[in-house]
Amino acid sequence: MQEQHAFPFLREILLFLALAGILIPLLQRLRINQVLGFLAVGALLGPFGLGRMAQDVHLLGLLTFPNNANVAMLAELGVLFLMFMIGLELSAARLWAMRRWVFGTGSAQVLLCAALIGGAAYFLIDRRLDAALVLGLVLSLSSTAVVMQLLAESQRTAGPVGQAAFAVLMLQDLAVVPILILIGALGKGGAGADTNVALIALLAMAKAAGAIAVIYLIGGKVVHPLFRAFARHRQPDVFMALILLSTFGIAALSHLAGLSMALGALIAGVLLAETEFKHEVELMVEPFKGLLMGLFFMTVGMGMDPLQIVHAPLWLACAVLGLVLLKGAVIAPLLRLGGLPWGRAIEGGLLLGQGGEFAFIVIGDAIAARLLDGALGARVILAVGLSLFITPLLARIGHAIGERSAAHAHAAQAQQDDNELEQARGRVIIAGFGRVGQQLAKLLAAQNIPYVAFENDAKMVSRLHADGVPVYFGNASRPELLRRVHADEAPAIVLTMDHPASALQAVRGIRREFPHVQLYARSRDEKHARALKRAGANVVVPETLEASLQLSAFVLEGMGLDERVVDDIVDRERDQFAAALDDARSRERDERDV
Repeated sequence: MQEQHAFPFLREILLFLALAGILIPLLQRLRINQVLGFLAVGALLGPFGLGRMAQDVHLLGLLTFPNNANVAMLAELGVLFLMFMIGLELSAARLWAMRRWVFGTGSAQVLLCAALIGGAAYFLIDRRLDAALVLGLVLSLSSTAVVMQLLAESQRTAGPVGQAAFAVLMLQDLAVVPILILIGALGKGGAGADTNVALIALLAMAKAAGAIAVIYLIGGKVVHPLFRAFARHRQPDVFMALILLSTFGIAALSHLAGLSMALGALIAGVLLAETEFKHEVELMVEPFKGLLMGLFFMTVGMGMDPLQIVHAPLWLACAVLGLVLLKGAVIAPLLRLGGLPWGRAIEGGLLLGQGGEFAFIVIGDAIAARLLDGALGARVILAVGLSLFITPLLARIGHAIGERSAAHAHAAQAQQDDNELEQARGRVIIAGFGRVGQQLAKLLAAQNIPYVAFENDAKMVSRLHADGVPVYFGNASRPELLRRVHADEAPAIVLTMDHPASALQAVRGIRREFPHVQLYARSRDEKHARALKRAGANVVVPETLEASLQLSAFVLEGMGLDERVVDDIVDRERDQFAAALDDARSRERDERDV
C-alpha cells in the first residue's frame, strides 16, 4: 500500500507507455490516423468502456483505465504540450505570408460558423446566451491534428487545398486565445447572466490582453537571453530543460494572471517561434510529439461515453451530420471566394467540417465553470469525437469530388487550348518560358508581333494563362505539338529552355520535321553552341558569350571609349564567334562527305 501511495500514477503511466509503444508503429503500418487510433483506444479502455467491468474482472483492472481521475494529471500535461507545439507553428512570418487566407477567409469562417451554430444552440438549449456563445465558438473550430496528418499522408500539404486548409487552421488556432479567455470570464461572471455577457466578455478581453502583453514582454526579455546564454554549450539535456522551463514557467505566469495554463503554453510556443532557436526546439520536441499528442487524445477518448450512442442515436446522428454540413456549407463558398475552383472548395469544406481537439479542452472548462450542463457537454464531446472518426471518409469523398471537377476543368481547358492553337498561324514559337522566354515575349508583344509559347512547368502555365498570356503546357520538341500550331508557317522558332540536352533534342526534332523554319537557340556555353549549330540551329546565342560581351562593353565605356566604338567592338566579336561556329560546321560537313 505504501508503494501504491508513493507512485499513484505508476500503473497508468506504464499502461499508457506500453499502449503507445504498440499503437504508434501499428497505426503507421496500417495507415490509420494516429489521432483516431488513440481516441478509439481511450474510449475502449477508459472508464466508460471496458473500464466499467474492471471491478468484476481482475485482468481488466490491469489493462484498462477504470478511474478517469487517475489520468487527469497526464491529460493536463498533454494539453500543455499540444498548445506549445501549436504555438511553435504560429510564427509572425508564416501568418504574414498567408495573411489574405488567414485573416480574410479564416476570420470569416470562424465568425460565420460561430454565429450559425451559436444561433441554433440558443434556441435548442433553454435560450442561454452564455452556453450558446461557448458552443458556437468552440464548434466553429476544426481539428488541426487530424486534417494536417491526413494531408501529409496523401502528400497534399503543398497543394492549393492543403495551403488553404492550413491557413484557416492557423486562424482557428489563434482564435483559441480569446475563446479560453471568454470561458474564464463567463465562468467568473456566473452562469445564466445573459444580460451581462457582452460586458463581461469585453472587460475580460481587455484584462486578458493586458496580461498577455505583460507575459509576452516578460517572457521575451527572459526566454530569448536564457536560450542564447545556455545554447552555446550544445548540450541536449540543457536545451530540453530550457524548453520545459519555458513551457511550464510561462504557463504558471498565465495561471497567476488568472488565465489558463494552456494559454500560457501557447504563448511559450509563440515566443520560441520568433527566435533563432525555433528549428532546434522543433527537433528536440519531435521525438515526443506523437507520444504527447497520443497522451492527450487517449485521455480525451476516455471521457467519451460510447453508450450515449445507444441512448441518443438520433440526437448524435443529427448533431454530427448537422455540424459537418453547416461548416461545409460555410467553408466551401469562402474557399471559392478565395480563388479555389468549386470542386476544390467543396473538398476543403468537407475536409474542415469536423469539430476540433480544442472542443475537448474548452467544453471541459465550460462544464467545470457551470456554463454547460454535464450531460449536454458529454454528448457534445461525443459528437465532436464521432465527427473526427468520419473525417477520413469525408476527406476521401471530398478529394474524389475535387479530382473529378479538376478533370472536367482540365478537359474543358484542353478543348479551349486546342481551339486557340488551331488559330495560331504565323506566330513566333517560343519553347521554354523561363526568364529568357518571358523577356523575349515582352519585347515581341511591345512590337505587336504575335507569339505562342510552350512550357513544362504546369503551375507557371496555369498562372500566366489565366492572366491572358498565350503560353501552353507542353514539350516543344514533340513534332505533333508543333504541327498543331502550324510550325511550318512560323516566322521563327526560338528555343530558350534551360536544360542543354532538351534544347539539343528539340533542335534535332524541329529541323527533321520542319527543315526550312528559322530556328534560334540559346546555349549554355561554346561547346553546347557548337552542338546546337551542328544539329541545325540557324542562330545560337551562348549565355556566357553575351554576359561577357555586355560586361566588357560597360568596362570599355568606363575607360572612356566612345559608345559607338564599343558597339562596333562588341558586334565584331559577336560576328567572329558566329563565323567560327559556321566554319566549324562546314569543316564537319566536309569531313563527313569525304
